[in-house]
Amino acid sequence: MRRSAWLLFLTVLLTACGGGNPYLDASLKPVELQGKDKAWFEKNWGTPDGKTMRFFGGETWTYYRIGGGKFGPLLFNFSPYQCQITLKFDKEDKLSDSSYFGC
Repeated sequence: MRRSAWLLFLTVLLTACGGGNPYLDASLKPVELQGKDKAWFEKNWGTPDGKTMRFFGGETWTYYRIGGGKFGPLLFNFSPYQCQITLKFDKEDKLSDSSYFGC
């Protein structure tokens, strides 16, 4: 009984840690995102955490996501890395530039 509980715990732990971050994965492939419109990002990534107007038209959107992290001793004290993804849209609401920090 004890062995099966331990195996279940390890399976759950490995499954939880093995998943990717879709926001981070997509942000590292800017060529695939180039030209997408605001509606696509809102549908696939959700509402941005921040929006600002650009001086010559368009908007800048900012998303904050957990982009990994590190564990302390014995898998305790998990310290997440906060990833900031910045998307810049032109006047036609198409993605013109993107960047990320802290990922």
